[in-house]
Amino acid sequence: MNGYLLDTHAALWWWVDSPRLGENARRLIEESTARIHLSVVSIWEIGIKSHNGRLTAIPAFRAEYPQLLAANGFDLMAITDCHALEAAYLDGPHRDPFDRLIAGQARCEQLIVITRDRELARLGCETLW
Repeated sequence: MNGYLLDTHAALWWWVDSPRLGENARRLIEESTARIHLSVVSIWEIGIKSHNGRLTAIPAFRAEYPQLLAANGFDLMAITDCHALEAAYLDGPHRDPFDRLIAGQARCEQLIVITRDRELARLGCETLW
């Protein structure tokens, strides 16, 4: 295990201090000395939802994003060819392309995904919530 990777909803709920964030996840983010990664996939997903008006928690996400990332010390993870290929060839019913890329990244980098989405575990990811 090389650290943790935030699923999109976990990052969003952390940033807005939502009670929907799992207690174990919150404690880990607050107290962990392990590296916590944030995928550019999540930035893309949140950006799309913000731009379309479907995200009210952080309505000005594009403007606020740099401060949100800096304030939390998350390591930003780019998408590599390994990640893309792993996501493309995952077996399992999960069809959400954002989640498949997060799963691909977690598998390639040996990261535990901080998520409440049980479907990610079915894609071969270790998860924590």
